[in-house]
Amino acid sequence: MHCHRRGAVRFNGGNRGGGTKEKVLLIEKGNKLGRKLAISGGGRCNVTNRLPVDEIIRHMPGNGRFLYSAFAIFNNEDIIKFFGRLGVPLKEEDHGRMFPVSDRAQDVVEALAKELKRLKVEIRFNTAVKKLLMDDEKILGVRLEDGTEILSKSVVVAVGGKAVPQTGSTGDGYAWAEKAGHTVTELYPTEVPVISKEPFIQARTLQGLSLRNATVSVLNKKGKPVITHQMDMIFTHFGLSGPAVLRCLQPIRRQRIKEKWRCAGPNPHSNIDRT
Repeated sequence: MHCHRRGAVRFNGGNRGGGTKEKVLLIEKGNKLGRKLAISGGGRCNVTNRLPVDEIIRHMPGNGRFLYSAFAIFNNEDIIKFFGRLGVPLKEEDHGRMFPVSDRAQDVVEALAKELKRLKVEIRFNTAVKKLLMDDEKILGVRLEDGTEILSKSVVVAVGGKAVPQTGSTGDGYAWAEKAGHTVTELYPTEVPVISKEPFIQARTLQGLSLRNATVSVLNKKGKPVITHQMDMIFTHFGLSGPAVLRCLQPIRRQRIKEKWRCAGPNPHSNIDRT
Protein backbone atom coordinates (compact mmCIF):
# COMPACT_ATOMS: atom_id res chain seq x y z
CA MET A 1 0.00 0.00 0.00
CA HIS A 2 1.22 3.49 -0.84
CA CYS A 3 0.10 6.31 1.42
CA HIS A 4 0.81 9.78 0.07
CA ARG A 5 1.45 12.54 2.60
CA ARG A 6 -0.21 15.17 4.68
CA GLY A 7 -1.39 15.32 8.26
CA ALA A 8 -3.17 13.02 10.64
CA VAL A 9 -5.06 11.11 7.92
CA ARG A 10 -1.80 10.17 6.27
CA PHE A 11 -0.26 9.22 9.61
CA ASN A 12 -3.19 7.02 10.54
CA GLY A 13 -3.39 5.50 7.06
CA GLY A 14 0.22 4.45 7.39
CA ASN A 15 -0.31 3.11 10.91
CA ARG A 16 -3.42 1.09 10.05
CA GLY A 17 -1.90 -0.21 6.82
CA GLY A 18 1.23 -1.27 8.67
CA GLY A 19 -0.92 -3.01 11.24
CA THR A 20 -2.28 -5.36 8.56
CA LYS A 21 1.26 -6.62 7.84
CA GLU A 22 1.06 -5.26 4.32
CA LYS A 23 4.15 -3.53 2.93
CA VAL A 24 3.49 0.21 3.28
CA LEU A 25 5.33 3.13 1.67
CA LEU A 26 4.63 6.65 2.93
CA ILE A 27 5.71 9.39 0.52
CA GLU A 28 6.34 12.79 2.13
CA LYS A 29 6.87 15.89 0.01
CA GLY A 30 8.64 17.74 2.82
CA ASN A 31 11.65 16.95 4.97
CA LYS A 32 9.74 16.04 8.14
CA LEU A 33 6.44 14.52 9.24
CA GLY A 34 3.47 16.29 10.76
CA ARG A 35 4.20 19.95 10.03
CA LYS A 36 0.53 20.97 9.98
CA LEU A 37 -0.35 18.62 12.82
CA ALA A 38 2.31 20.23 15.02
CA ILE A 39 0.74 23.69 14.70
CA SER A 40 -2.90 22.61 14.89
CA GLY A 41 -5.08 23.71 17.79
CA GLY A 42 -2.75 26.58 18.63
CA GLY A 43 0.11 24.12 19.09
CA ARG A 44 -2.01 21.87 21.34
CA CYS A 45 -3.69 19.68 18.67
CA ASN A 46 -7.45 19.24 18.99
CA VAL A 47 -7.20 15.49 18.32
CA THR A 48 -10.90 14.61 18.22
CA ASN A 49 -14.24 15.34 19.87
CA ARG A 50 -16.15 13.27 22.42
CA LEU A 51 -19.64 14.42 21.51
CA PRO A 52 -22.01 11.77 20.10
CA VAL A 53 -21.33 10.93 16.47
CA ASP A 54 -24.66 12.43 15.34
CA GLU A 55 -23.73 15.72 16.99
CA ILE A 56 -20.26 15.77 15.43
CA ILE A 57 -21.66 15.17 11.95
CA ARG A 58 -24.32 17.85 12.46
CA HIS A 59 -21.55 20.42 12.95
CA MET A 60 -19.53 19.34 9.91
CA PRO A 61 -19.34 21.99 7.15
CA GLY A 62 -21.57 20.94 4.28
CA ASN A 63 -22.92 17.39 4.18
CA GLY A 64 -21.12 15.33 6.81
CA ARG A 65 -23.30 12.22 6.48
CA PHE A 66 -20.65 10.49 4.40
CA LEU A 67 -18.68 10.09 7.65
CA TYR A 68 -21.13 7.59 9.13
CA SER A 69 -19.53 4.70 7.26
CA ALA A 70 -16.03 5.72 8.42
CA PHE A 71 -17.16 6.15 12.04
CA ALA A 72 -18.75 2.69 11.91
CA ILE A 73 -15.22 1.30 11.45
CA PHE A 74 -13.13 3.69 13.54
CA ASN A 75 -14.88 6.38 15.56
CA ASN A 76 -13.92 9.11 18.03
CA GLU A 77 -13.83 6.76 21.01
CA ASP A 78 -11.48 4.47 19.06
CA ILE A 79 -9.22 7.47 18.42
CA ILE A 80 -9.09 8.26 22.14
CA LYS A 81 -8.17 4.65 22.97
CA PHE A 82 -5.63 4.56 20.14
CA PHE A 83 -3.68 7.53 21.49
CA GLY A 84 -3.95 6.17 25.01
CA ARG A 85 -2.18 3.01 23.81
CA LEU A 86 0.48 5.20 22.19
CA GLY A 87 1.18 6.90 25.51
CA VAL A 88 -0.62 10.15 24.71
CA PRO A 89 -3.64 10.33 27.04
CA LEU A 90 -6.26 12.87 26.04
CA LYS A 91 -8.34 15.22 28.19
CA GLU A 92 -11.81 16.58 27.49
CA GLU A 93 -12.43 20.32 27.40
CA ASP A 94 -15.47 22.42 26.54
CA HIS A 95 -17.87 21.17 23.87
CA GLY A 96 -16.26 17.73 23.86
CA ARG A 97 -12.92 18.86 22.44
CA MET A 98 -10.10 16.41 23.18
CA PHE A 99 -6.50 17.58 23.66
CA PRO A 100 -3.31 15.83 24.82
CA VAL A 101 -2.98 16.03 28.61
CA SER A 102 0.44 17.57 27.96
CA ASP A 103 -1.08 20.33 25.76
CA ARG A 104 1.66 19.59 23.21
CA ALA A 105 0.77 18.83 19.59
CA GLN A 106 4.35 17.65 19.12
CA ASP A 107 3.62 14.71 21.45
CA VAL A 108 0.96 13.56 18.99
CA VAL A 109 3.36 13.86 16.05
CA GLU A 110 6.12 11.97 17.85
CA ALA A 111 3.80 9.19 19.01
CA LEU A 112 2.50 8.61 15.48
CA ALA A 113 6.01 8.70 14.02
CA LYS A 114 7.15 6.17 16.62
CA GLU A 115 4.23 3.90 15.72
CA LEU A 116 5.11 4.11 12.03
CA LYS A 117 8.63 3.01 12.90
CA ARG A 118 7.35 0.14 15.05
CA LEU A 119 5.19 -1.07 12.17
CA LYS A 120 8.17 -0.82 9.80
CA VAL A 121 6.46 1.62 7.45
CA GLU A 122 8.93 2.87 4.84
CA ILE A 123 9.06 6.67 4.58
CA ARG A 124 10.53 8.66 1.69
CA PHE A 125 11.12 12.31 2.50
CA ASN A 126 11.54 15.18 0.00
CA THR A 127 9.66 13.13 -2.57
CA ALA A 128 6.82 14.66 -4.56
CA VAL A 129 4.11 12.77 -6.44
CA LYS A 130 3.30 14.13 -9.90
CA LYS A 131 0.25 12.06 -10.79
CA LEU A 132 -1.79 8.96 -10.05
CA LEU A 133 -1.42 6.01 -12.38
CA MET A 134 -4.78 4.54 -13.37
CA ASP A 135 -6.72 2.68 -16.01
CA ASP A 136 -10.47 2.82 -16.65
CA GLU A 137 -11.27 0.81 -13.54
CA LYS A 138 -8.76 1.43 -10.76
CA ILE A 139 -5.72 3.24 -9.44
CA LEU A 140 -2.50 1.38 -10.24
CA GLY A 141 0.09 3.46 -8.38
CA VAL A 142 1.83 6.83 -8.61
CA ARG A 143 4.40 8.63 -10.72
CA LEU A 144 6.93 10.78 -8.88
CA GLU A 145 8.21 14.15 -10.04
CA ASP A 146 11.49 12.51 -11.12
CA GLY A 147 9.58 10.13 -13.38
CA THR A 148 9.83 7.07 -11.13
CA GLU A 149 6.68 4.94 -11.17
CA ILE A 150 5.58 3.00 -8.09
CA LEU A 151 2.88 0.36 -8.54
CA SER A 152 0.62 -0.64 -5.67
CA LYS A 153 -2.55 -2.61 -4.97
CA SER A 154 -3.87 0.30 -2.88
CA VAL A 155 -3.18 4.03 -2.81
CA VAL A 156 -4.28 6.30 0.05
CA VAL A 157 -4.28 9.96 -0.99
CA ALA A 158 -4.09 12.21 2.09
CA VAL A 159 -2.71 15.47 0.72
CA GLY A 160 -4.92 17.98 2.50
CA GLY A 161 -6.40 21.10 0.97
CA LYS A 162 -4.82 24.46 0.20
CA ALA A 163 -4.71 25.76 3.76
CA VAL A 164 -1.30 26.63 5.27
CA PRO A 165 0.70 26.00 2.07
CA GLN A 166 3.98 26.62 3.92
CA THR A 167 3.48 23.19 5.50
CA GLY A 168 3.34 21.63 2.03
CA SER A 169 -0.45 21.50 1.74
CA THR A 170 -0.78 23.09 -1.68
CA GLY A 171 -3.90 21.43 -3.09
CA ASP A 172 -2.16 18.78 -5.19
CA GLY A 173 -5.01 16.32 -4.76
CA TYR A 174 -7.73 18.35 -6.49
CA ALA A 175 -6.36 17.78 -9.99
CA TRP A 176 -5.76 14.11 -9.20
CA ALA A 177 -9.35 13.71 -8.01
CA GLU A 178 -10.72 15.31 -11.20
CA LYS A 179 -8.50 13.08 -13.32
CA ALA A 180 -9.96 10.08 -11.51
CA GLY A 181 -13.49 11.20 -12.40
CA HIS A 182 -14.48 13.01 -9.21
CA THR A 183 -16.14 16.42 -9.15
CA VAL A 184 -14.28 19.19 -7.31
CA THR A 185 -16.64 21.83 -5.96
CA GLU A 186 -15.86 25.50 -5.40
CA LEU A 187 -12.98 25.92 -2.95
CA TYR A 188 -13.42 28.15 0.08
CA PRO A 189 -12.07 28.34 3.65
CA THR A 190 -14.04 26.43 6.28
CA GLU A 191 -12.67 27.77 9.56
CA VAL A 192 -10.78 31.06 9.43
CA PRO A 193 -11.01 34.29 11.45
CA VAL A 194 -13.49 36.97 10.40
CA ILE A 195 -12.31 40.36 9.08
CA SER A 196 -14.31 43.43 10.08
CA LYS A 197 -14.19 47.09 9.07
CA GLU A 198 -16.06 48.26 12.16
CA PRO A 199 -14.42 51.43 13.52
CA PHE A 200 -13.69 49.92 16.95
CA ILE A 201 -11.95 46.98 15.24
CA GLN A 202 -9.92 49.25 12.98
CA ALA A 203 -8.97 51.35 16.02
CA ARG A 204 -7.88 48.13 17.79
CA THR A 205 -9.82 49.23 20.86
CA LEU A 206 -10.54 45.65 21.96
CA GLN A 207 -7.53 43.92 20.40
CA GLY A 208 -6.48 40.95 22.51
CA LEU A 209 -9.66 40.86 24.59
CA SER A 210 -10.85 37.26 25.09
CA LEU A 211 -14.36 36.27 26.10
CA ARG A 212 -15.29 32.94 27.66
CA ASN A 213 -18.62 31.35 26.71
CA ALA A 214 -19.58 34.22 24.42
CA THR A 215 -22.77 33.70 22.43
CA VAL A 216 -22.05 34.55 18.80
CA SER A 217 -24.89 34.64 16.27
CA VAL A 218 -25.04 35.18 12.54
CA LEU A 219 -28.14 37.14 11.59
CA ASN A 220 -29.93 37.42 8.27
CA LYS A 221 -31.12 40.73 6.82
CA LYS A 222 -34.28 40.50 8.90
CA GLY A 223 -32.23 40.27 12.08
CA LYS A 224 -33.11 36.63 12.69
CA PRO A 225 -30.31 34.29 13.83
CA VAL A 226 -29.40 31.59 11.32
CA ILE A 227 -26.82 30.00 13.65
CA THR A 228 -25.63 30.55 17.22
CA HIS A 229 -22.55 29.17 18.98
CA GLN A 230 -21.61 29.61 22.61
CA MET A 231 -17.86 29.18 22.92
CA ASP A 232 -14.74 31.26 23.50
CA MET A 233 -13.80 34.13 21.18
CA ILE A 234 -11.18 36.86 20.87
CA PHE A 235 -11.01 40.33 19.32
CA THR A 236 -8.00 40.63 17.00
CA HIS A 237 -6.32 43.52 15.20
CA PHE A 238 -8.31 42.68 12.06
CA GLY A 239 -11.61 41.33 13.38
CA LEU A 240 -12.80 38.32 15.36
CA SER A 241 -11.42 34.86 16.02
CA GLY A 242 -11.69 31.97 18.45
CA PRO A 243 -13.79 28.76 18.36
CA ALA A 244 -17.19 30.51 18.42
CA VAL A 245 -16.29 32.74 15.47
CA LEU A 246 -14.60 29.99 13.45
CA ARG A 247 -17.73 27.84 13.75
CA CYS A 248 -19.79 30.71 12.30
CA LEU A 249 -17.78 31.05 9.09
CA GLN A 250 -19.88 28.69 6.96
CA PRO A 251 -23.22 30.35 7.86
CA ILE A 252 -21.61 33.75 7.18
CA ARG A 253 -20.45 32.56 3.76
CA ARG A 254 -23.87 31.09 2.91
CA GLN A 255 -25.65 34.29 3.95
CA ARG A 256 -23.26 36.43 1.91
CA ILE A 257 -23.94 34.33 -1.19
CA LYS A 258 -27.68 34.24 -0.55
CA GLU A 259 -28.01 37.96 0.09
CA LYS A 260 -25.17 39.01 -2.26
CA TRP A 261 -23.23 40.80 0.46
CA ARG A 262 -20.22 42.80 -0.54
CA CYS A 263 -18.93 43.68 2.93
CA ALA A 264 -15.55 42.50 4.24
CA GLY A 265 -16.95 40.74 7.28
CA PRO A 266 -20.14 39.61 8.96
CA ASN A 267 -21.33 43.12 9.84
CA PRO A 268 -23.92 44.45 10.03
CA HIS A 269 -25.57 41.06 10.35
CA SER A 270 -23.82 39.76 13.46
CA ASN A 271 -24.49 39.68 17.16
CA ILE A 272 -22.24 38.92 20.13
CA ASP A 273 -23.48 38.51 23.69
CA ARG A 274 -21.49 37.84 26.82
CA THR A 275 -23.13 35.17 29.00
